[in-house]
Amino acid sequence: MKDSILVINCGSSSLKFAILANSGQDTLMEGIADQLGSDTSSITFKHQGEKHQKNLTVGNHEFAVKEIKAWLDLHPDINNTLVGIGHRIVHGGETFNQSVLINQEVINGIQECASLAPLHSPAHLKGIDVSLALFPGLPQAAVFDTSFHQSLSKEQFLYPIPMDFYREHHFRKYGFHGTSYRYINQQLAQLSPNSDQQGVLVAHLGNGASTCAINKGKSSDTSMGITPLEGLMMGTRSGSLDPSLLTFIMKAKHLSAEEALDVLNKKSGLLGVSELSNDCRTLEDAMISGDERAKLALDMFAVRTAKYLVSTATTLESIDHLVFTGGIGENSNYLRQAICQQLRAFNIKLDDSLNNNAPRGAVSNIGAKDSHTQVWIIPTNEELMIALDTISLIQGL
Repeated sequence: MKDSILVINCGSSSLKFAILANSGQDTLMEGIADQLGSDTSSITFKHQGEKHQKNLTVGNHEFAVKEIKAWLDLHPDINNTLVGIGHRIVHGGETFNQSVLINQEVINGIQECASLAPLHSPAHLKGIDVSLALFPGLPQAAVFDTSFHQSLSKEQFLYPIPMDFYREHHFRKYGFHGTSYRYINQQLAQLSPNSDQQGVLVAHLGNGASTCAINKGKSSDTSMGITPLEGLMMGTRSGSLDPSLLTFIMKAKHLSAEEALDVLNKKSGLLGVSELSNDCRTLEDAMISGDERAKLALDMFAVRTAKYLVSTATTLESIDHLVFTGGIGENSNYLRQAICQQLRAFNIKLDDSLNNNAPRGAVSNIGAKDSHTQVWIIPTNEELMIALDTISLIQGL
């Protein structure tokens, strides 16, 4: 069946990609171009259980997409099934509240939002530009991380700053991980058919982490803001803190505003507190070996995640479901337990045995029998969501 979709996710210094077929259910090929912008950039393809890596002679997004096209040319059995390309776009501002087929008007809209995501938007636009040139005539779609949160009310998305900043510059909370939250919302509706009429909390926990309240199928609040720095403590991001701390850091270390923001974005979070790693697995191993800084970092992560789950829950009528997803949420039984321990006042309880023995990569209901809230592990799949959106838009042509 000819329904393969190439999914492209351009980061600031990487490009992840995959080819999904059979309505997105089968992954024919996947890979990543890493360390773009450096002399050590490389691209890795995974196909039929085997990995192949090669160095990139030109370490940029354009050359990475050209390598993907070259790989497809060598695999006509896959290339000939390709019907479209789906691009993950971090920021759609207030312009885009759903996925769209790409045309010049859409490209202009992404460019207008570029100032809100200066690290990612240029990479997205380059990925789109190169893909349109290399795959002429192939429909391409843009899927926005921010679009799911366009249902937030003004009370939730506005910042309490002079309103002219919003009117003139669109400074407001946008939220991210929306593609993941939309996928979780759909999966939960299949597992618990009444969930689309209930209150759902989701903790998307990875190197980037956020929470989202979903009220009757729509996002009602989320922890990230105008950028992904707001909200939870993360792998290398500080999350929310007293804004004045930025000036204290600047003065203490004689840094510019950009350099101080770099500290909060790239040198804080789990890495900054542990002084060891931003990788949860490394920190858990260190904690077991007696490293107190690693334990402190993990416990701070748990406390702040619980606080933001409760914060976003104020937009719900009831907390019927709590879902853990993302690399940490799906795999760290320690952090799931520590987070739920912080939620004991809300009678959200785990079954320790189910939590500790949850199979990797599978859906699990790990709530205790007397928990007022069902607690789930649901692996996310943003690539599938992007592929399904792309297929749906193509079929609507």
